Amino acid sequence: MAKDLTTGKITPLLVRFTIPLVLGNIFQLTYNAVDSIIVGHFIGKEALAAVGICSPIMTMIILFLNGLCMGASILMGTQFGAKDYNTLDRQISTTMLAGVIFSLSLSVVCILLAVPILTCMQVDASIMALTTQYMRIIFMGLVFTYLYNFFSSTLRALGDAKTPLYFLMISSVFNIFGDLFFIVVLHMGSMGCAISTVISEALSCVFCLIHIQRAVPILQLGRKWMVFDHSLLKQTISYGWASAMQQATIPLAKIAIQAVVNTLGVSAAAAFAVVNCIDDFAYTPEQNIGHAMTALMAQNRGAGKRDRMRAGFRCGMMLEAIYGVIVLLIGFFFARQLMMLFVSDEEVITHGVRYLRLIAFFYLLPAATNGIQGYFRGVGRLKLTLRCSIINSGVRVAAAFLLVLAFHMGIEALPISYMFGWIAMLIAEVPILIRNYRELGQPSS
Repeated sequence: MAKDLTTGKITPLLVRFTIPLVLGNIFQLTYNAVDSIIVGHFIGKEALAAVGICSPIMTMIILFLNGLCMGASILMGTQFGAKDYNTLDRQISTTMLAGVIFSLSLSVVCILLAVPILTCMQVDASIMALTTQYMRIIFMGLVFTYLYNFFSSTLRALGDAKTPLYFLMISSVFNIFGDLFFIVVLHMGSMGCAISTVISEALSCVFCLIHIQRAVPILQLGRKWMVFDHSLLKQTISYGWASAMQQATIPLAKIAIQAVVNTLGVSAAAAFAVVNCIDDFAYTPEQNIGHAMTALMAQNRGAGKRDRMRAGFRCGMMLEAIYGVIVLLIGFFFARQLMMLFVSDEEVITHGVRYLRLIAFFYLLPAATNGIQGYFRGVGRLKLTLRCSIINSGVRVAAAFLLVLAFHMGIEALPISYMFGWIAMLIAEVPILIRNYRELGQPSS
C-alpha cells in the first residue's frame, strides 16, 4: 500500500519506514551469512574463501543494480509527491524494461569473464576452479536480483517499506533450508550454496509480482508495463547511473582490497570473508536510515515542503548517531563471539577479532556519511554523492595498498584504511551540506 510521507510527525515516520528496510537487509545479509556459516563448518576454509572472494563482486553488482533502481525511485517519489500519476506510470514501466535488458546483458558478460576477473583478483590457484563455479551459478540469477530490487524500490518510493520485507523473510528462510539440503544432504559443496541463493532470489521476485497484482492498484499497469518512454529514459539514466555508480564504488573498493588481502594467505582471506559479513550487518542499517531519508526528502521535494526536508535531515542524523554508538559497543565487546559463529579455525578467528575490535571505533563515521548521502540523494544531488563516494573509495584503496604492501601491516590495515576514506568523504561533503541546508531554510522565490 502506498504511503504519503509529506504529512505527519517526521521522527515516527522515519522510524517506521527505516525498520522494515533494516529488517529486510538483515534477512538478506542473514542468508548470505548462512552461506558462509554452513560452508565454513561443513566444507572447509577453502570453500569459505571461495564464497568470500565472490561476495564483494556480487555485492558490487547488486548494489549497482539497486543504485539504478534507487535513482529511478527518487524520480518516482517526486512524481508521487506531486500527484503526477501519468508520468509515474511511464516512469515505472520504462525503468523495468530497461533494467531487465541491462541485467540480462550484464549476467552474460560476467559469466563469460569469470576467470579473467578472478585472475585479476589474485585468487589462489588451489581454489580458482571452486570460485569460478560458484561465481557463474550466482550470476545466472542476476535478473531475479534486479527485478526484486526494482519492485522493492518502487514500493518504497510509494511509501511502502513493509511488503518487500515480508517476501524477503520468506526467501531467507527458504535459503537456509536450501543450503542445508544441498550441502549437508546432497553433499553438493559450494555449488549447492550458490543454487540455493539463486532459487531464493527468484522466489522473492515472484512473491512481489503476485502481491502487486493482488493488492497494489497503482502498480497494476496491465499493457502499460510494455510502455517504453524514450523521453523519460535520459533522465532515468542520469539519476540511475549516478546512483548506481555511487552504490558500486564501495564494493568495487572492497574488490581491490580483496586482492591485497589475498596476498596475506588463505587464512586471512577466510577471515576477511567472515568480517565482511559481520561488517555488512553493522553498516547496512546506517545505509537504510539514509535511504529512508531519501524517500522522505524526495516526496516532500515534489510537494514543495522545504521545512519538512530540513526537519527530516535532523531526525535522520539523530537516528544515525544512536545506531553508530550501538554497533560500536557490540563490535568491540563481542568480536570473538561473532567470529566463532562462522568458523572454528583459531588462526582465522584471531585475524577477524583484530579487525572487528579496531573498526568498531570507526562506525560513527559511516553513520554520518550515510545520513548526508541520503539527504543529497533526496534533493537530487546524485552527482555529488557519486563524487564523494569515489573520494572515499579511492582513499581507502590507496591506504590499504600502502599499509599492507609498503608498511607490511596485517589485517588491521584494512579498518584503518576505511577510516581514512570516511574522513576524506566528510571533508568533501560537509561544507556543501551546510550551504545547501541553509538554502533550504530560505523562502522559495
